[in-house]
Amino acid sequence: MTKSISFIRTGFFLFIGMVTCLLSSCDNEVDIQQAYPFTVETMPVQERIVRGETAEIRCELKRAGRYDEARYTIRYFQPDGKGELRMDDGTVFLPNDRYTLEREVFRLYYTSASSDQQTIDIYVEDNFGQCTELSFSFNNENEEKEEVLK
Repeated sequence: MTKSISFIRTGFFLFIGMVTCLLSSCDNEVDIQQAYPFTVETMPVQERIVRGETAEIRCELKRAGRYDEARYTIRYFQPDGKGELRMDDGTVFLPNDRYTLEREVFRLYYTSASSDQQTIDIYVEDNFGQCTELSFSFNNENEEKEEVLK
C-alpha cells in the first residue's frame, strides 16, 4: 500500500510539473508584424528644365505587407538650386516639413526657379522609422538658341 501511494504521489507531481511547463510557455498575445519594408517607384523624370518650367514626378508607394495602422509621411530638401515642390492636390511643400501621404499613387510637381543645376531629395517615412529616399537632379536648359550663320 505504501508503494502505491508513493507511485500515485510521484505521478501527481510529474503531472503538475508538465502542466506548469506547458502553461508557462503559452503566450496569450498574437505576434503581429507591424513594420513592413516599402519602396517608392517613379516613372522616368526629365533631366533638363528651364526656369519657370514644371517637371512631373509620378510616384507609387510599394509595400511588402499591410498593417492597418501604418502611416506614411513625405518631406523634401533642396541642396542645389531653387524651386518649388507641390503635391497633386495643390499642397506646396516647405523644405524639411513633414506632410501626411494619404494615397499610394500620387504625383509631385517640381517648378524650377533657378537657371543653375538643381537637386531635390525626397524622403518617404513610415511611423516605424523606416525611410526611402529619392533624389532628382535637373540641369538648366538654356532658353537661348544659337543662330545658324549662313
